Amino acid sequence: MLIKRSPNGIDIPFGSEITPRSVFESRRSFIKQLAVGSIAGGALAEMAMREAFAQAPGAQKLAAKANPAFVIMDKPTSYKDATTYNNFYEFGTDKADPAQNAGSLKTRPWTVAIEGEIKKPMTVDLDGLLKLAPLEERIYRLRCVEGWSMVIPWVGYSLSELIKKVEPNGNAKYVEFITLADKKQMPGLRSPVLEWPYVEGLRLDEANHPLTLLTLGMYGEVLPNQNGAPVRIVVPWKYGFKSAKSIVKIRFTKDQPRTAWNLSAPQEYGFYSNVNPDVDHPRWSQGSERRIGEDGFFTRKRKTLMFNGYSDVASLYTGMDLKKFF
Repeated sequence: MLIKRSPNGIDIPFGSEITPRSVFESRRSFIKQLAVGSIAGGALAEMAMREAFAQAPGAQKLAAKANPAFVIMDKPTSYKDATTYNNFYEFGTDKADPAQNAGSLKTRPWTVAIEGEIKKPMTVDLDGLLKLAPLEERIYRLRCVEGWSMVIPWVGYSLSELIKKVEPNGNAKYVEFITLADKKQMPGLRSPVLEWPYVEGLRLDEANHPLTLLTLGMYGEVLPNQNGAPVRIVVPWKYGFKSAKSIVKIRFTKDQPRTAWNLSAPQEYGFYSNVNPDVDHPRWSQGSERRIGEDGFFTRKRKTLMFNGYSDVASLYTGMDLKKFF
């Protein structure tokens, strides 16, 4: 492959524009190769990942430390693909609609109300969320119920950090996430495709799992509007629609939340929605997936992994029939 050298000494494919973003992504790709190869151990890989963050472009970058415990070795999806191929029905139902329409979303000022079965209800603004716990970069797989997947470097911290602050009481069994519903900012709300506002939820033990990420950024920057700015949840072992975007309220409840897709089509979208290749969607198989960015004619689909490859969460469902509780 023909390459050219950027001013920072990073190889860029010939014909590509040298931009801060291309430098950042090329550096990340090189780091991933180091992490997999025998020439670099964990300490070197972590140091290089932190250096990559120092090169993250733009005024909206976030300082975050890479956490090796939450970094998979899959090649990250390109920033362009991750920000132009989205499901965010508040801005339209076509994959390109969010990137085209989400510019109307105003992410500051922004507050999140935390209420319900907790000892310390509070309302916290975006700056408060950014300071609540040290920010980490975590590279997670994202698997959509539609049969496609991505790999995204998110920035945030375990939701459990916030849960500890508000101190759930003995009645708290679930956590409900309620998203913004403002027709002035979100043209997709004019469509009756779902019941608005968009609501999602987790069992409290799922919400407390270290993998569940209160997410404030991606690719070293604040979240783009189309990806759920300014704050969302990422639950990597569940289908993507479980990861609520543009959250304005978090409520701790005794009863299982009535979630948007489960209300719309309960026979297709169960409350748990764990990635499970043995439980097909009524209209298609979940046994394989198409990785966005690997769309060549001869590219074979990937085999879907149970819990999206995050086997550590299996203990959350001991004794449960995951075909019944899908």
